[in-house]
Amino acid sequence: MGRRARCRRLQQQQQQQRQPEGTEDGAEGAGKRHDAGWEGGYPEIVKENKLFEHYYQELKIVPEGEWDQFMEALREPLPATLRITGYKSHAKEILHCLKNKYFKELEDLEVDGQKVEVPQPLSWYPEELAWHTNLSRKILRKSPQLEKFHQFLVSETESGNISRQEAVSMIPPLLLNAQPHHKILDMCAAPGSKTTQLIEMLHADMNVPFPEGFVIANDVDNKRCYLLVHQAKRLSSPCIMVVNHDASSIPRLMIDVNGKKEVLFYDRILCDVPCSGDGTMRKNIDVWKKWTTLNSLQLHGLQLRIATRGAEQLVEGGRMVYSTCSLNPIEDEAVIASLLEKSEGALELADVSSELPGLKWMPGLTQWKVMTKDGQWFAEWEEVPHSRHTQIRPTMFPPKDPEKLQAMHLERCLRILPHHQNTGGFFVAVLVKKSSMPWNKRPPKLQGESAKPRDPVQSSPAVPTGEKAEGPSELERKLDTGIGDAEIIERTEDLENNGNKKDGVCGPPPSKKMKLFGFKEDPFVFIPEDDPLFPPIQKFYALDPSFPRMNLLTRTTEGKKRQLYMVSKELRNVLLNNSERMKVINTGIKVWCRNSSGEEFDCAFRLAQEGIYTLYPFINSRIITVSLEDVKILLTQENPFLRKLSSEAYIQAKDLVKGSVVLKYEPDPTKPDTLQCPIVLCGWRGKTSIRTFVPKNERLHYLRMMGLEVLAEKRKEGTALTDESAASSGPLEDEEVSADQKTEQTASPDATSTGSDSVGGATVPR
Repeated sequence: MGRRARCRRLQQQQQQQRQPEGTEDGAEGAGKRHDAGWEGGYPEIVKENKLFEHYYQELKIVPEGEWDQFMEALREPLPATLRITGYKSHAKEILHCLKNKYFKELEDLEVDGQKVEVPQPLSWYPEELAWHTNLSRKILRKSPQLEKFHQFLVSETESGNISRQEAVSMIPPLLLNAQPHHKILDMCAAPGSKTTQLIEMLHADMNVPFPEGFVIANDVDNKRCYLLVHQAKRLSSPCIMVVNHDASSIPRLMIDVNGKKEVLFYDRILCDVPCSGDGTMRKNIDVWKKWTTLNSLQLHGLQLRIATRGAEQLVEGGRMVYSTCSLNPIEDEAVIASLLEKSEGALELADVSSELPGLKWMPGLTQWKVMTKDGQWFAEWEEVPHSRHTQIRPTMFPPKDPEKLQAMHLERCLRILPHHQNTGGFFVAVLVKKSSMPWNKRPPKLQGESAKPRDPVQSSPAVPTGEKAEGPSELERKLDTGIGDAEIIERTEDLENNGNKKDGVCGPPPSKKMKLFGFKEDPFVFIPEDDPLFPPIQKFYALDPSFPRMNLLTRTTEGKKRQLYMVSKELRNVLLNNSERMKVINTGIKVWCRNSSGEEFDCAFRLAQEGIYTLYPFINSRIITVSLEDVKILLTQENPFLRKLSSEAYIQAKDLVKGSVVLKYEPDPTKPDTLQCPIVLCGWRGKTSIRTFVPKNERLHYLRMMGLEVLAEKRKEGTALTDESAASSGPLEDEEVSADQKTEQTASPDATSTGSDSVGGATVPR
C-alpha cells in the first residue's frame, strides 16, 4: 500500500471515530444500515412519496381498485431473475442442471425461519430460459445451505452462460425480433444485459461462425463503455462493436457496397433511453425520496432527440424499440406521440400484443397532463405561462386533434406494472418505419438554385421555431436539406480528409473533428494479405481455404504483434469506412496469442480459448478427439502425462509435434445420461504431457455440466482444481520448463490479459 493510500485510510478511520452516534451518511453509515436488516441496506429511507402517489393517481395509470396492490408491490424487494444464454449449445445442459440439481436442493429449505421459494420460469420468456426467485443477494451470500447455488450463479455469470438481469429488461430485445442477418444498433447500451441478448439472437445457429448481422453497441459514458465491453466479451462474438458517442447525435456511418459507398441503415434499433427510473423503486430505493416530476421534464427533450436520431438511421421496413424504466407518460407516450407527429406517417406503432404470450401489460395512455414539481397541473400547451416555457415544452402534451390522436394508436404501447407479475415498472413501444423521415426525402434542388439563400428546415407544427432539441442535428440539416442519400454520401466524403489514411488502419478519430473523452484507444490494424506472419499459422493448423484471413486484425501498428483478433467481414467493412467518424472502444475476439517460447516451434501463435468456437470450423489439423473421462482429467489436473489419456486420444496426440492443439469432445447420443453438448478446448501438447488453456470459470462450468461440483474449500485443499493451477499462465511445456521461463511467461501480456485464455485465466473483474 502506498503512502497516500495509507493516509487516506487513516483519515477515514479518524472520521468514523468522530462520527456521532446514529449518523448514517455515506460510507460511514454503511455498516449500521447493513445491521439494520433490510435487504437493500437502506432502513432510513421511508418508502413514501405523497407527490408520486398524487401524480399517478391523477393520471390513472393503474386500473380501478388496484392502487393498494400497486403501492404494496413497489415497497417489496425486487425478486432476483436470471437468464440462461440461449444461443450456446449447452443452454439445455445448464437448464437441466438447474432444474434437476440446484432447484431440487432448494425444496423444503428454510433460511432464517423463512421458507425458500423454488425459482419459477418467467411465463412469457421462450423455452424456459429465464427464471425468478425470492432469494435476495444477501441470503445467497450468507447462507451456508445456498453456497453451492451462489457459487454456481457467480461462476456461470462470469463465464457468460447466465446473466442476472431484471425481468422487464429482457422484454425490448425479444420485441425487436432480431435475426442473424440483421444490422443492429443499441443506442444506449451500457451496462449491456440487453446487448448480450441481441448477440445471442445473431448466433441463433451455432454452426455459423460468422453471421451476416452485427451489433453496434453505443454509450455516451466512456467508463460505462468498458463495462459494456466486459459484458459483451463473455459471449465471444466476432460480430459486436462497442462505440462511444452521444446517442442523440450518433454519426451516420458509411459502408462499401460493390465498390460504392452507401449510408448504413440499421434493420433493428434498440432505443433504451436514459430516464427518471421510477419503475426501479423496488431496486433503487433512493428513488423514493428523490422522485419529482422535474426529472421527467428535464429528460423529455433528450429522449426525443435520441429517438429521432434512431428513427433517422432505421432502414425502411425496419423495427425500432423505444423503452424506459419509467412509468411517466412525459417520458413515454409523449415522446412516442411527438416522434410519430414529426415523422408525418414515416413511422407507425406496431401491434405486438400477441408476440409475448403470458406477459401482462397495460395499453398506452391516450390522454395525460403535465405537472410541475410544486404540483401545478397543465392540460394543454396554451395554459403554460411564458415563464415556464423553458421547462415545459409543447411536445409533452398529447395531440389536440382527435383524428390524429386516434391514428397514432398509442394504446399499442405497453406499460408493465409491478404488481401484475412481481416485476419492476417498464414502458416499451415498437415502431416500424414505412418511409424516409420527411426531412430526409425532399427532392433535389434544380440546377441554378444553388446561389439562392437556402430556406430553413421547416419543423412540424408540434415543434416551436428555434426548438433545436427536437429537430435533426445541425450536421443533418447541412447534409439533408433538399438532397437525396447519394448526394449525402458525396458531401460527407468531401468533408473528410482521407489523404493521410493508411490502408487497413482504423485509428481513433482526430481530436479536431469531435471531442474525445476517456482513454485513447489503440488503432485497429488489419493484417495485410502479404504479411509473413500468416503462412506459418495457416500451415501449422491446416486452415481451410475458406478462412477469411482478411478479417484478422491487431491493435498495434509497430513492433511484434502479440494478439490476433477477428471480426466478421461486415464489421470490417464498417471499421475501414468510418475511422474518421466514430470512436471505437472495442471489437473482435481474440483468436491467437503469441507464444513467448513458440519461435522454436513451427508456429509462434497458440490458439486462444476466447475465439476457439469461431475458429474451430476452419481448423483441419492438430485436433484431438477426447472422451468425457479425458476432459475430466484435462480440466482437473495441471499437467497430465499423455499416457493418462484414453488410448484413442493418446494415439492421436503422440505423433503431433509440440505446440497448440484443439481438444474436441463429441457427445454420444446412445448415452443420454452423459453430457450432450460438444466441447472445444484449447490445449498445449508438451514433450510428455498435455494441458488445457481454459479460464477458471469455464473449467468449473464444464466440470459442473459433467456432474462434478468443485467447491471453494475443495479447491483450497487441492483435491480437484487448485487455485494455484488456476492462476498459472502461459504455455508451460511440462515438468522440464525452467523457473526462468515460467517467470517470463507468467509476466507476458498473454498471461495478464483480462480475458480469458490463460490457463485458469485472470478472474475477470466484476
